[in-house]
Amino acid sequence: MSEQYLLFLDTETTGLPTSWNRPYARPRHWPAIAQLGWQVFTVEGQLIRQDQAYLRVPPGRMTAAAEAVHGLTEAFLAQHGQAPAAVLARLLADLERYQPRVVGHFLRLDFHVIGAALAGAGLPNPLPGLPQFCTMRITQDARLGSPGRQLRLQELHQELFREALARQHDAAVDAAATARCFFELRRRGLIPAGVLTGQPRLTEPGREQDSGRGRFGLGWLLLMVVALLLGLYWFGNG
Repeated sequence: MSEQYLLFLDTETTGLPTSWNRPYARPRHWPAIAQLGWQVFTVEGQLIRQDQAYLRVPPGRMTAAAEAVHGLTEAFLAQHGQAPAAVLARLLADLERYQPRVVGHFLRLDFHVIGAALAGAGLPNPLPGLPQFCTMRITQDARLGSPGRQLRLQELHQELFREALARQHDAAVDAAATARCFFELRRRGLIPAGVLTGQPRLTEPGREQDSGRGRFGLGWLLLMVVALLLGLYWFGNG
């Protein structure tokens, strides 16, 4: 492992993405962050920094399904939440200072909602350029749980330590639990160097890729339709 630090993070959000491949500039597709928690460790497993905060969310964005999961209401966040840009700036400072490998359980969600939040706040997004690792992605291949099924964080914690999480769906608690599970998986030899560095890196959705029309834009699509109609015309009158 070449890097010196690991940053474990977790988010609680106002819901789930309506589309995973839309640009961050289209915020209606991406949920807002209601709580963000992270911990920084040395690769040897020493905790050196941790932070967490509730974030204010735009009115009307909290879904009933999300509130039922984590219990965070818009009224609570309006009273106790911080400005998203201020919290994100603290995270950016730690990412810049430690240049860590970013680790999460279902990292795909955290990666994208943080990316969308950074875009909304007009802040840079260093996540695509940092090494990453998702603990959830290895659970179905790590001789844990049911074959072929990835484990939720609470299931992985129960499997590894034979004890339930004291609280679930709290970003600070889940970030700490992810770190604990990671180091236990590594201790058991289930995260060798090749596994740690072998996951495909998550990237920010691209405008061309995420236009919803594949490789071709609307212009190409119209030209193809016109060509098809002309072909049919000439075939029918030939």
